[in-house]
Amino acid sequence: MGNKIGVLLLFGLSLVSSLELKYNSLESYLRIMELRPFAMEFAQHFKNISEADLDLPNTRLPSQQDLRCLSDMNQLLGGLASGKLWSLQIILTACNYFVVLDSWGSIPNGIFYGNAINLGNYDECIGIMKAISESSNIQGKYCLAKLPILQSFNIPAQIVIGICFPSSCSGAHISAFLKQLLQRLLGLDLKTQLISDDSCRTSDRAPFDGLTIFTIVLLSVLGFAIVLATLCDYFLYEDQKKLPIVVKAFSIRANSRALFKMVEPKSNPNIIDCLHGIRCMSLLWVIFGHEYIIAVMSPNMNYIKMFSWVGKAFPSFVFHAVFAVDTFLFLSGLLLVMISMRALEKSKGKLNIPMMYVHRYLRLAPIVAVAILMYMKLLPYLGDGPLFGDINFDNYENCKNNWFWTLLFLQNYATKELCLIHTWYLAVDMQLYILSPIFLLCLYKWGKKAAAGIFVLMLLLSACLFCTMMTDKYYIYLENGKLSDEAQRKIYYATHTHAAPWLIGVLFGYFLHVNRSKKFQLNRIEIWLGWIASLALLFTCVFALYPSAKLMSPALSILKESSYYTFTRIAWPLGLCWVVFVCVKDYGGLANSFLSCPLWQPLSKISYSAYIFHVFIQQINGRRVRANTYFSDYDVMLRFWANFGFTLLLSYVMYITMEAPVAVLQGMLLPKARTTPKPTEEVKTESTREVNNLAETETMPEIEHSEEMLEANLEKRVEET
Repeated sequence: MGNKIGVLLLFGLSLVSSLELKYNSLESYLRIMELRPFAMEFAQHFKNISEADLDLPNTRLPSQQDLRCLSDMNQLLGGLASGKLWSLQIILTACNYFVVLDSWGSIPNGIFYGNAINLGNYDECIGIMKAISESSNIQGKYCLAKLPILQSFNIPAQIVIGICFPSSCSGAHISAFLKQLLQRLLGLDLKTQLISDDSCRTSDRAPFDGLTIFTIVLLSVLGFAIVLATLCDYFLYEDQKKLPIVVKAFSIRANSRALFKMVEPKSNPNIIDCLHGIRCMSLLWVIFGHEYIIAVMSPNMNYIKMFSWVGKAFPSFVFHAVFAVDTFLFLSGLLLVMISMRALEKSKGKLNIPMMYVHRYLRLAPIVAVAILMYMKLLPYLGDGPLFGDINFDNYENCKNNWFWTLLFLQNYATKELCLIHTWYLAVDMQLYILSPIFLLCLYKWGKKAAAGIFVLMLLLSACLFCTMMTDKYYIYLENGKLSDEAQRKIYYATHTHAAPWLIGVLFGYFLHVNRSKKFQLNRIEIWLGWIASLALLFTCVFALYPSAKLMSPALSILKESSYYTFTRIAWPLGLCWVVFVCVKDYGGLANSFLSCPLWQPLSKISYSAYIFHVFIQQINGRRVRANTYFSDYDVMLRFWANFGFTLLLSYVMYITMEAPVAVLQGMLLPKARTTPKPTEEVKTESTREVNNLAETETMPEIEHSEEMLEANLEKRVEET
């Protein structure tokens, strides 16, 4: 992704520097404009195609594929000369007295506006199937040709056009033809291959392999189970109290009732209601930021406008969507301590650590496992289009060799080729969770002294991050036209670099636990000062780099970047501490009313599935683009809401199919983290759903451990009964 952005910047800067055309450049520009009907130029140049046109090495004889390609090309050009429509579909179409480009793309209009791509007609090309004889036929093959014709203006960028050839021709064959054409027309002596086979597509699709069939069967079985359970729930059990736990686990009606059940704020003193809003807004921020990544990779006709766009204020919200990750980590540490400290007090310092890990892993891993299968095996069949190989948020081929690191939640350290790259955050949170018993037991045993030690640890880890960036010169933005992959792994994916927000959440959770019954008397001035300080921290994190984002601004020194990146890891969660504090202590006012609104609760419950599968929807819709797009904040917003709507639908399906059943069955089959009095059968059946509901509403699922809270809630229900 960093390389693509770097090429984009270089392309734009070159265009800007070449706007004042000299005579030679103007002459070259006019020659390029004559190439606009590129398919016609090709047809006129290769009237009699021969073996020499393949440009084969002298040491190699023509292969069977070479001869087949020549034969199909001669059939194609011969059909064009005789006016046969099937060949016109490949090159051009004659309609009355007008000749229009059809399958092929052309030299795009608005090159100096940043429009460097013309996709042609993808579906018409791959739909071509012409029988030549009983044993052979000509099939259309769509490819993206990257033509460096802007070298005439000393611009190291490429024009990308969609072209159509017989499927028997490889990328090397087509490149040989195009090189000869550009040599004759523009005098360009090109040595590199112009077409990659990875960019070529035909209507043929690889047959389902065993793993693809397994994925389809697995999802079908789960779908059948929820349909069967729903029918049983609806027709056989009018009394919901008598509904078997297995039926309730898979029933759409039962799970939907729990999902869309909204509880009034302050109805449960053990739940911080404002966290629903904070969690959902952070999720929206993450998805919105990823939408811009897809938008940048799209075939935009106005790339040049991105340079003025970067210098505006609004893009700062897009660039710094990574703070949403720090928000999740802050909430994770906060809720872990508040829940676990109450459990430790009730159990007198006993903590079933192995069972904590088992519950946590089973809560997260099943959804990730299904996601790996869907991204790797189903996405290629759903996201088909001319940009199939270019609109890639991630390389899902990595999953073939590295899927197990993702299921072990070690991918951020164990491999450079991540499977489902956006799940690096789950690895960070899981690793911090594995270390959490150390902090919990220390806080329980030594209290404020342990808190002081955690604070010192947080400062040391921040200092380590700062020194790493300074000594290795890891820039957080573009460096020499590309983003350093090593820097991304060591200062962004690494767990210790994101530990500060989590540790601040741990300390703040301990503070709220210790002062849970204390009344804080704040006057209006103190409240306003607190809000000013909090908002100053949050907005400074977002807008501190705004002056340096402008096109002609000098680059930041490594000292400034290191300082910014290190201190914002601390400043952002500190700003959130005040927001949560005033909401908990009833000083939040309008902010608390907004963040604690019950309407956030359903989205909060499916936030885990939404986080995992939103890229799946964005990839499908990004790859199926057939024409040039226009880049603007409004257009990206339109795409965001469309993708977000489908993300909610898919998340709901995955919640009903996987999350809710796994959570209920896990609570039924696994022993609890500690022993509690056995409830009566009626209370136990009724409470199982409430326990599951609390697990979903307490925190974002991928960062939660709420087993102790569930136990406490179950005990409370037993006592009330």
